[in-house]
Amino acid sequence: MKEIENLLRENIKTIKPYSSARDEYKEVSENMVFIDANENPFQNGVNRYPDPQQVTVKRKLSELKGINKNQILLGNGSDEVLDLIFRAFCEPNKDEVIILPPTYGMYSVLANINAVALKEVQLTQDFQPDVNAIIEAQDISSKLLFLCSPNNPTANSFEASKIENLIQSFNGIVVIDEAYIDFSSSESWLNRLDEFPNLIVTQTLSKAYGLAGIRMGVCYASEYIISILNKIKPPYNVNQLTQEKAIERLIRLNEVTSEVKSILEEREFLKTELEKIGFVQKVYPSDANFLLTKVDDANLRYNQLIANGIVVRNRTTQTLCENCLRFTVGTKEENKILINTLRKL
Repeated sequence: MKEIENLLRENIKTIKPYSSARDEYKEVSENMVFIDANENPFQNGVNRYPDPQQVTVKRKLSELKGINKNQILLGNGSDEVLDLIFRAFCEPNKDEVIILPPTYGMYSVLANINAVALKEVQLTQDFQPDVNAIIEAQDISSKLLFLCSPNNPTANSFEASKIENLIQSFNGIVVIDEAYIDFSSSESWLNRLDEFPNLIVTQTLSKAYGLAGIRMGVCYASEYIISILNKIKPPYNVNQLTQEKAIERLIRLNEVTSEVKSILEEREFLKTELEKIGFVQKVYPSDANFLLTKVDDANLRYNQLIANGIVVRNRTTQTLCENCLRFTVGTKEENKILINTLRKL
């Protein structure tokens, strides 16, 4: 753990977290009188502050994932989780992080917000990490390496051997963003979390669980790293309604499984039908709930689809994604509308 402690910002090592009213007194029973937190006393379901540690949600995730609840941190979306990681390990105007474009755009945004230098090592032509180039690129100020797998916007998973090599060879923290792991045939790195002290895995309830609107991101790491992130997170960062909705969904896992199965079936339908469209040049393999598709003229096709009431993502400005559109897998009806529209263009 000493090696991880050495990666922390100096002020974070000794920081004393804010102690909220609900942190100081946690035992709750029906007959208790709570006049400690300056809350409005009139009951309406949300007049009390939420559980700052989201114990019930973590307990359910612990059961589902087989991870100790002390190795789980919840955030206001994955973006807050990622921001906390930046603030724990990266000294502003001194440290740097490494990203592998094309990849999720928030890594660079958060680096800029936190005044952290950004080093880019482009993926290979087959959208895999260039392990040797990444290892050569790191230096004493390289604190974080972000691996988005399955990757956005390319939709593919990184080879396990390459990821393991990077975890073992990178001198800082390796963050594996598994936002799309539920759509993948690849095994989650949660299963090997305890092997690597410098590994953080992030997931979300926004994709497979269909809860993008409640904003809940999940961070899995060693108990030590989670304890550090808990020190610097806002005391009530996940609201009561979000916690309740998350529990409601997590206990109905059969619905999630059914929806994921449907999305995977529709992904195959979309892939097959897209490959029949004359101006579609390539549909890339997908381990996610979307398809990156190369067309003849992405700007033209994007505008044509907009004119027909269909909004897709134009990724042509991204590294290695020239003339590529990203199609999210919709419902059966939505996918048919997309294909029928593309046939008419």
